[in-house]
Amino acid sequence: MSDLVARTGRHHQRYEAGCRLIAGCIPFRFRCSEGSNGTKSDKIVEVLMINSTSGPGLLFPKGGWENDETVEEAAAREAWEEAGVRGELMHFLGDYHFKSKTLQDEFSPEGRCRAAMFALFVKEELESWPEQSRRVRTWVTIPEAVQCCRHSWMREALENGFNKWSDDGMVRTMKAKNN
Repeated sequence: MSDLVARTGRHHQRYEAGCRLIAGCIPFRFRCSEGSNGTKSDKIVEVLMINSTSGPGLLFPKGGWENDETVEEAAAREAWEEAGVRGELMHFLGDYHFKSKTLQDEFSPEGRCRAAMFALFVKEELESWPEQSRRVRTWVTIPEAVQCCRHSWMREALENGFNKWSDDGMVRTMKAKNN
């Protein structure tokens, strides 16, 4: 059971120029839609969101990037800890800046954060994960995610990062591989 413990505390987290460094991801999968006659038709991209523990709305998994890991390892760890999924990091979506009201500390007194976000192709949904007692995971379409996303910077990562990447043909290529 000890392997199902989330990392906590800030004493091992990375900071740069007064910003807390964050790593996160947009977990995604493909779901076959059904045509009007009941046959399988096109694959739909769904993204996995989790509830916020501090208010309404849904989020993508993210958290502090720690000193003993790469940014990619931190993003994958957050997906496991918060959403109970594992998969393959497919693409770096960009860095997104935001100001946190709850994450102010001696190293970032203004609560400034920089989040490195990735697209994570989900290969496994776990039955048990560290934050499952505090988190509910929900698969939604991209338009639904835009509507229910709590933070504007996460919406930006979805609309300008993930959608641009998928529109450039990367997701279509993956769909073909997974047929």
